[in-house]
Amino acid sequence: MTKKPELLQGTLDMLILNTLKRAPLHGYAIAQSIKRLSGDVLTVEEGSLYPALQRLLVRGWVKAQWKLTETNRKARYYTLTTAGRKQLGNELSQFEAMVAAIGRVLQNA
Repeated sequence: MTKKPELLQGTLDMLILNTLKRAPLHGYAIAQSIKRLSGDVLTVEEGSLYPALQRLLVRGWVKAQWKLTETNRKARYYTLTTAGRKQLGNELSQFEAMVAAIGRVLQNA
């Protein structure tokens, strides 16, 4: 049985922000979207997701609003803010630079 890789430290915020650039979503839908788009490789647990969403709210990168879900349940929907879009751009640039640097090290090893 192959162990699923864990999220790299610092990437959860980026993944959430990127997921929310498409549309407002509630927490469970964010986690499901990340899982689906990663081909079931990345799993975001509630114990990581909701503290991250709270952190993003405090920083002003997302805003939240209570709405009804498709199944008529009350849920908090998160929306990316202008500051969140800017932060996402910064985080994507830093991540791409890190991936490129790791690639260079691996090629020269």
